[in-house]
Amino acid sequence: MIEGLNPGLILIAGAFLVPFTRGIVRQGLTLALPVLGMIQLYSLGMGNWGHYDFLGMQIELTRVDNLSRVFGTIFHIAAFIAMIYSLHVKDAMQQFTALIYIGSAIGAVFAGDMITLFAFWELTAISSVFLVWARRTERAYRAGIRYLIIQVTSGVILMAGIILWYQATGSIAFNFIGVSTLAGGVILLAFGIKAAFPFLHNWMQDAYPEATVTGTVILSTFTTKLAIYTLARAYPGTDILIPIGAVMTAFPIFFAVLENDLRRVLAYSLNNQLGFMVIGVGIGTEMAINGTAAHAFAHILYKSLLFMSMGAVLFRTGTIKASELGGLYKSMPLTAVFCIVGAMSIAAFPLTGGFVSKSMIQTAAADNGLVIAWLVMLFASAGVMDHSGIKVPFFTFFAHDSGIRVKEAPVNMLLAMGITAFLCIGIGVYPDPLYAILPFKVDYHPYSAGHVITQLQLLLFSVLAFALLVRFKIYPPELRSTNLDFDWFYRKPLKALAITTGRLIGKVWDWVGATGTAIIDRIIRLSDITHGDGRLMARSVSSGAAISVILVIFGIVTVLFYR
Repeated sequence: MIEGLNPGLILIAGAFLVPFTRGIVRQGLTLALPVLGMIQLYSLGMGNWGHYDFLGMQIELTRVDNLSRVFGTIFHIAAFIAMIYSLHVKDAMQQFTALIYIGSAIGAVFAGDMITLFAFWELTAISSVFLVWARRTERAYRAGIRYLIIQVTSGVILMAGIILWYQATGSIAFNFIGVSTLAGGVILLAFGIKAAFPFLHNWMQDAYPEATVTGTVILSTFTTKLAIYTLARAYPGTDILIPIGAVMTAFPIFFAVLENDLRRVLAYSLNNQLGFMVIGVGIGTEMAINGTAAHAFAHILYKSLLFMSMGAVLFRTGTIKASELGGLYKSMPLTAVFCIVGAMSIAAFPLTGGFVSKSMIQTAAADNGLVIAWLVMLFASAGVMDHSGIKVPFFTFFAHDSGIRVKEAPVNMLLAMGITAFLCIGIGVYPDPLYAILPFKVDYHPYSAGHVITQLQLLLFSVLAFALLVRFKIYPPELRSTNLDFDWFYRKPLKALAITTGRLIGKVWDWVGATGTAIIDRIIRLSDITHGDGRLMARSVSSGAAISVILVIFGIVTVLFYR
């Protein structure tokens, strides 16, 4: 492989071959690119490459260390699985933009400076929106526009922060930043938008459910986890992230319980799981950062598995509304099994990936005396068991029988889900390979008797609570509805404000135009008095008269200014 080449560039360059290939050749290409990227990553080893001077700033295109390697590893694995899941897609535009998007996210992970990070950061935004628009519906178009505005805004804010940081420090190296300066706060805001901080999160629930079947799976993997990586790189131990993460873990639960669109339910649970990682970054200890990296790794797998299973259901049935589904285990049994594996993993059942990763963050919180954060995570763990661990598989494959009878998911989808389910369980049963690539040395054993018993009690009581709520008809029914979150503020009042402001500007412009026209008309009429046809200043005079006037003026000037 090429010495020092950023692995993300392999996928980006390979994407440009997609439009010129077809059939099995294109399928082979999309599968080969993540493999080549992974080979490039592990052939590089640890180090820094691609140093250039750009306008006096030191560019570092490639940096591989313990933190970037674990994120780069799971990004390549997820890319390969997503390409298997997408083998049936014939749309070259989707495949092209997906590879650009994935390559940009990988490239950003290995960026050693903030200018390179910014370039890849913006490329992820521009390329990813096409996975939403590729669905080619009016809702997808509108959601994509909103998504693009927010993502590009994140990039603009990031660039502003980079400029402030360079002015303050004279460096663009992408290392610890912190919030002690204005630049650090601005950059944190940019990262927070992509990480879906509270009040900045609705782009995810808005756009992800409107993307294509395969697009949602790909989107769920890279953007937010790239943001978690940047937080872990630049803000470890930043205390403000702990309450932010705690809010992120708790508030999505209530919306997910009420939501009817199951891909939107998963988007809310994605927000919930990101909160655990943000808390881990805020704690900032070696245990917490290891937990954040491990949880990001495991989360990508089980969240992809859940989105893939729901995508298969949407692909076969044409709907993903809980109120319209039910009884699908009869015609899609394998998809149901894979969905249950993903649900168990997100709920952190023992012997699944979620169990061996999430508990590291909770242990780090307990070790540092963060009782409130630990209790919030405990509550959030019970909540995610309800809305993703039970609600999604229950209302899709069981509950009432909707009468829908369809074919099982296509073979490539089943293969992708099978590989992912195997990894979810494999990591849970034998976490040592995952622990071996974490940023710091791991001295943690998840399968202590106390931890296993506590988690099983929590999960069993969550199942019991769900069963009782459903039995006594207290659980919110699945209804056809649209639930608005904080996005109400920009969908309703901000939209009204924008329309009103536009009308006001239009009226002001009309007044300025009318006033300007009147002034110009008045000037023309006044000019006509002296310069109009036959007027004094429009008459023809002899050259002698003109010379006489000039001499008179010259004489007056001489008398007035002569000394």
